[in-house]
Amino acid sequence: MTNPEIKITETKLLSDNWYILNKVTFDYQIGNKKTESHIREVYDRGNGAAILLYNTTKKTVILTRQFRLPTFLNGNKTGMMIEACAGLLEKDNAEAAIIRETEEETGYRLNKVQKVMETYMSPGSVTEIVYLFIGEYDETMKVSDGGGLDHEQENIEVLEYTFEEAYAMIESGELQDAKTIILLQHAKIKGLI
Repeated sequence: MTNPEIKITETKLLSDNWYILNKVTFDYQIGNKKTESHIREVYDRGNGAAILLYNTTKKTVILTRQFRLPTFLNGNKTGMMIEACAGLLEKDNAEAAIIRETEEETGYRLNKVQKVMETYMSPGSVTEIVYLFIGEYDETMKVSDGGGLDHEQENIEVLEYTFEEAYAMIESGELQDAKTIILLQHAKIKGLI
């Protein structure tokens, strides 16, 4: 398949209340075929990063649990989600952002992390790229209880599971967050724990 020729003809701001929601009109042409006009809504919340914290000695991982309104609105009865630590890049590069978020959310201060990949989580409507990382932790790195920042209205519970418990939560459906599933599967494939 040939890459299409794309020409943005109009971008209309629908909302900038929390992040940016635009209505984008664009012309789409493949090869010698006629040009089609398309209209899509695109949500821009910036790029993010997520990390799987793991301990090879204890064979454990750190995950977080918090309320996620979109899941509640789409059938998650409690709205609570178990996830890898994650956050927006803001003005940082991905590595600096995930080190910052790790300390804010989990209370662990990391000096180094390893990048796994970059991925689009919902490319049909959201511009966000999520940078996925792994990082080793131990008790000497614990500098606070974590839980997130009050001014960001974060109420994050820090959870420690054995790797096998966490991995089993994928099959049981207790863990439904895509970035976390990808990171746990990466750890399994690479034999990290």
